[in-house]
Amino acid sequence: MLTLDLHPIFRNNRDIDVALRQTLFKAAATGVDVVQIIPGKGTGQLKKRVLALLAQKHIKKLYVRVETDATNVGRVLVHLR
Repeated sequence: MLTLDLHPIFRNNRDIDVALRQTLFKAAATGVDVVQIIPGKGTGQLKKRVLALLAQKHIKKLYVRVETDATNVGRVLVHLR
């Protein structure tokens, strides 16, 4: 499992996009099964941004499903192919 914590870069939209893409591509290239993304609880805006990025057509090709953790709303699990 690979983990990406977005707390340190939550104010910079470009850094968020770059970090998400790099982590997903790295995980896909190295054969990691699950990527854990931690946007935090907050107002939910960062989580919406993460889910919107994951919904992009070229990113969808990398994973099988996205799971939002029912017990921890500040965590998103991406199951890769």
